[in-house]
Amino acid sequence: MESNSSIQMERIAEVEAVAARASRVLTPLGEGAGSGHMVWHGWLPADGRARGLPLILLHGGSGSWTHWLRAIGPLTQAGHALWLPDLPGFGDSDAVPGGTDADSMLAPLAAGIRRLLGDSGSGPVCDLAGFSFGGMTAGMLAAQYPQLMRQLVLVGAPGMGLSTGQAVRLKGWRHLATQEAQMQAHRYNLAALMLHDAALVDEATLALHVHNVARDRLPRRRLSQTDILAQALTRVQCPVAAIYGEHDPLYTGQMQALRQKLRLQTGGRAHWQEIPGAGHWVQHEKPEAFVAALLAALARPGGQEHQP
Repeated sequence: MESNSSIQMERIAEVEAVAARASRVLTPLGEGAGSGHMVWHGWLPADGRARGLPLILLHGGSGSWTHWLRAIGPLTQAGHALWLPDLPGFGDSDAVPGGTDADSMLAPLAAGIRRLLGDSGSGPVCDLAGFSFGGMTAGMLAAQYPQLMRQLVLVGAPGMGLSTGQAVRLKGWRHLATQEAQMQAHRYNLAALMLHDAALVDEATLALHVHNVARDRLPRRRLSQTDILAQALTRVQCPVAAIYGEHDPLYTGQMQALRQKLRLQTGGRAHWQEIPGAGHWVQHEKPEAFVAALLAALARPGGQEHQP
């Protein structure tokens, strides 16, 4: 019988169309011959002329570069050159040998950025944005390798040490015997965590999610449940911006506390934007509003906190 993954991917024509315009580059995860590789996808601006530094986008947990699918076209139309990895252990990338969480990805990411964009001896080589788990990873990367990036944008990032007391409970699916039961679980999980409007869980979004979660090889990661990003932000030297969906279930009832903590941890430098009507996967649920917010953040490399 054909696998769920192949059945679902037939429905994602948009993924194939966007991927067809990309460059695909592999960078090593380590120095040894058997260390594996990280897969990167790159897009040039629509007119071939980049505006500013390349923009690196890190996807969320159980995801791949396709978490940014609906933002890629608008960002290249706006003049940005993009590089999107499948983080180690997700998508098409190998896992870091012995690695189980974001901390094992920092050195391979830094090495990959240098291979793609050159050495940082003359100044920053990129702008960096990360979604969810990728936002936490981006903050840790910016703290450890401050010479690489000009600015940091956090999108729906966990790891801030705030608990709503209403943890999002997702349904397991791998043990379910039928494809129908698995799809029901995936639909529930998308509505519970990723999208505020359950009506937006269409067939293409479901197929995208299924293909991504099936390739998650890091089931024991736990750093997102700590305050590791909050700690890292105290060491980040570049300007920091934050974009969150108004209804992000990771911070139910805690948006004001989150905003205050981001401001505290960055010494008042956080540029805050909140997208009305959006949940956690804000760039997929409200792509136009998200891209406008991201472009505004990138246009303020030295800006102070945004006041809506």
